[in-house]
Amino acid sequence: MRLLRSTDLALRVLMRLAVAGESRPTTRQVAEVIDVPYTHAAKVVAELQHMGLLAARRGRGGGLVLTEAGRKASIGAVVRAFEGHSEVVECDGSAPCPLRFDCRLRGALRGAQEAFYASLDPFTIEEMAVAPTGPMLLGISSAAPQPWPSQRSGPKTS
Repeated sequence: MRLLRSTDLALRVLMRLAVAGESRPTTRQVAEVIDVPYTHAAKVVAELQHMGLLAARRGRGGGLVLTEAGRKASIGAVVRAFEGHSEVVECDGSAPCPLRFDCRLRGALRGAQEAFYASLDPFTIEEMAVAPTGPMLLGISSAAPQPWPSQRSGPKTS
C-alpha cells in the first residue's frame, strides 16, 4: 500500500511540530524545513487545523503549534483521515472489472487495508517524535541543520 503525498506530509508536519518546543514556526518555515512547496504545506496545515490537531495564528507572535489532540492523535486515525475511503484497487472505475459483483478479492483487500490502519492505531504523534527521531527532526533543514528560530522580524505567514 502506498500513502498519498498529503498523508506523508501531514505526518511529517505533525511530528516536526511535536518537537518544536516553545517555538511557533510558520507554514512557510515548515515547508522549507521538510522541503516541500509552500502551497502543498499550506493545504495540509489547513486540513490539520480543521481537524483540531494544530492551531495557527497570524501576525506577530503567531505561527503553528501542535494541540494536545495533535500530540495524542493516533497515526492510524491521521492516515485514515487523509487517505479517505478509497479502495486499494479500483473495481468500479472508468473500465469496471467484470468480476466486481462476485469477487472475493475486493473484500480481502479491504480487510488488509483496515488491518494496515489498525496496526498504526496504537502509535501517537508524540510517540513518533521521541529519540532518536526527535533530535533528527530538529536537525533537518533544506538550508542548514538547525532548529526553527522562535521568532523572526518582518511579515509572517501562518
